[in-house]
Amino acid sequence: MSVIIGLTGSIATGKSTVSKMFKEWEIPVVDADQIARNVVEPGEPAYNKIVKHFGEKVLYDNGTLNRKKLGEIVFGDEEERKTLNGFIHPEIRKEMIRQREEYVAAGESAVVLDIPLLFENKLFDYVDKVLVVYVDPDTQLERLMERDETGQEEALSRIQSQISITEKKDRADAIIDNTGSVEKSKEQLKEILQKWGIENKNL
Repeated sequence: MSVIIGLTGSIATGKSTVSKMFKEWEIPVVDADQIARNVVEPGEPAYNKIVKHFGEKVLYDNGTLNRKKLGEIVFGDEEERKTLNGFIHPEIRKEMIRQREEYVAAGESAVVLDIPLLFENKLFDYVDKVLVVYVDPDTQLERLMERDETGQEEALSRIQSQISITEKKDRADAIIDNTGSVEKSKEQLKEILQKWGIENKNL
């Protein structure tokens, strides 16, 4: 039986660092962000719906999607944002499930679904265990300001647009405290996987 792990966190908590660890250990990772990019490639069903609804003004000259332009349209318009999500989200979910089932059928002992908005989109049914990459709110703010070279107000507004990292931590099956070194986070991850009975020759 494969254990399906939902890997999540919040902006600037270091989820991608932990995702890399799984890949290093050759534990398959289904990456929701990558899938989100793939489903809006020219010719894909979500792409066709977007162009039909929003028109060619959301495309670059070469026919690919101009995300910035599309973002500007839906940013202040709740109805249009819902419409866009209605085109994209079902395609992302369909592909995530397809990849997950493929790995399960191949007999993998663990499959990771890397989903940034797992809590926000309530995707708990997709996974057996929820693993949250955590840093305290002050460290999160500091890292985001440094990473994006942004002011405190803008950074805070981006953090507040998601469910708080403290709430996610409280609702997780396990957490990795990513405040320290990468090595410390790796040790925590090893312990969690062993506790969950996941066998992997690379651990």
